[in-house]
Amino acid sequence: MRAALKAENVTVRFGGVVAVDNVSFELPEQGILGLIGPNGAGKTTLFNAATGFVPLSDGKVWFHGSDFTHKPAYERARLGMGRTFQIERPFAELTVLENVLIPAFLHHPGRRAAEQAALKALRTVDLADRAHQPAADLNLARLRRLELAKALAVEPKVLFLDEIMAGLNPPALAEMIELVRGLTRNGISVLMVEHIMEAIIRLSDHVLVLANGSLIAQGPPQRVIADERVVEAYLGAD
Repeated sequence: MRAALKAENVTVRFGGVVAVDNVSFELPEQGILGLIGPNGAGKTTLFNAATGFVPLSDGKVWFHGSDFTHKPAYERARLGMGRTFQIERPFAELTVLENVLIPAFLHHPGRRAAEQAALKALRTVDLADRAHQPAADLNLARLRRLELAKALAVEPKVLFLDEIMAGLNPPALAEMIELVRGLTRNGISVLMVEHIMEAIIRLSDHVLVLANGSLIAQGPPQRVIADERVVEAYLGAD
């Protein structure tokens, strides 16, 4: 299957600190690639490198066969990379619709078309009924959906999800898992950082495990979570 995203020997250094060390992977079209590891393993830095928020010290990033290594983040977004962030920072004084309208303007400069695109994203995450509610009034689960809607409003081909399920209660988690699975049926490829193993196991076609910036294991989720190196570095002996 053709790769939607490919990283070759990606390395990111901050001074003398190697945050990501020679990591390679492929994300197939309409696939879900899970990225796990302990805190400080380099997961978010790898996300930031792939999406153009930090420069690579070495290596290359390919997006649907094109070299994206040196493209700025805004150009990657315009060409089909969307992402969420660990900490939600909505414009609290704006409505839910207005928050999603901002990224929708990327492809739809006209107000009416942008509103239609924003509402489509809100319907996808089941927030359309909250469109005219202030974002400040949303609970955690709905804030996560708003974050996802903002990423969807840029009409991504590849979506980077950075701990989108953290802190959700079981019903909200189950709903988010189904929501993410549905995105792939609509042609979106997903790279997700997640600590919730239920989500990783149920969603991922393939899992990467980082520790101290290096890739220590990869493969199908059930095989990866049974790997002794993963248990020792991340899951714990219990």
